[in-house]
Amino acid sequence: MTVDQGHPGIDAVTILENMATAALVFDDQYRLVSINQAGEAMLAHSARYLCGRELAQLFVNADLVRKSLICALEHEQTVSQHGCLLQLPDASDLRVNCTFTPISDKAGEDFVLLEMRQIDHHLRIEQEEGLMMQQQATHELLRGLAHEIKNPLGGLRGAAQLLERQISEAELKEYTQIIISEADRLQSLLDRMLGPNNLPRIESVNIHDVLEHVRDLVRVEAGEALHVHQDYDPSLPDIQADRDLFLQAVLNIMRNAVQALENRGEIILRTRVRRHFNIGSTKYRLVARIQIIDNGPGIPEELRKQIFYPMITGRSDGTGLGLSIAQALINRHRGLIECESQPGKTVFTLLLPLDGKHDK
Repeated sequence: MTVDQGHPGIDAVTILENMATAALVFDDQYRLVSINQAGEAMLAHSARYLCGRELAQLFVNADLVRKSLICALEHEQTVSQHGCLLQLPDASDLRVNCTFTPISDKAGEDFVLLEMRQIDHHLRIEQEEGLMMQQQATHELLRGLAHEIKNPLGGLRGAAQLLERQISEAELKEYTQIIISEADRLQSLLDRMLGPNNLPRIESVNIHDVLEHVRDLVRVEAGEALHVHQDYDPSLPDIQADRDLFLQAVLNIMRNAVQALENRGEIILRTRVRRHFNIGSTKYRLVARIQIIDNGPGIPEELRKQIFYPMITGRSDGTGLGLSIAQALINRHRGLIECESQPGKTVFTLLLPLDGKHDK
């Protein structure tokens, strides 16, 4: 296939940029020479960073792609592969359908156009939309229940205080103190379930500063047997967020990981920028991806779809509120927390819009 100018107002670059599928162009040395916006979003890097790189620098399992590139070039025909699992250098995986098309320019130089469609892209969007709707419904239900419980709880506490003033026996006063302390405990539990009511105080927040603050806190709490490693993207810009709420969300997830590790093991803090990326059904130009990865035993399969619900916990001494509160706090910033877990590896991924602008 020869790349021609065609209509004077439309060139090949314009066509590539407006394609919904990821489009990558390789030369006959298997170096990337061009990539469109959809490709940048899929590989989570800019064209400036990616162009000029060889296959092995783009994909861990580059041989899988190289064989099809060679076949397309040598036989001058389109080659298709379905369900390819591509491994990226940041340890993430892409399951895609690939089409390799040989092309040449006017000078007769040979290239291969690689088109990639992510198979699970729409499924992920549907799952995220469902998760966000469930979180909203759960929060509204809890708010209604909390208001129903608060009034009689306050009356119970007041009655116990009045009763305490009327009796003189120390043993009986001990019982009223138990009633009052339990009422206070339930009140505190309800407040934590509902989360903060104040509007977020939005300011410019450095994500890495917050992660380092949380890292210092959990290292002091857990001791030297816990190792926390950083894998930061230095180009990550600040986010517009409430620093305290964002910090609390990250701290809740980190403490959950530390508890799963029983204070010994490894945690990786990883940050990346995703371009033209969906959070639910909304596509943003720039999204911060923050991952908290631990090498603990993993989350039991029966709990994985429920871990962000209140009162769901795998520990006998847990309240089941930490992750639910973290999700609610990130939701208030138009973001989302996802979780993938298997024995030996659990990944919590926080997705937050960086610039507030979304694609139409």
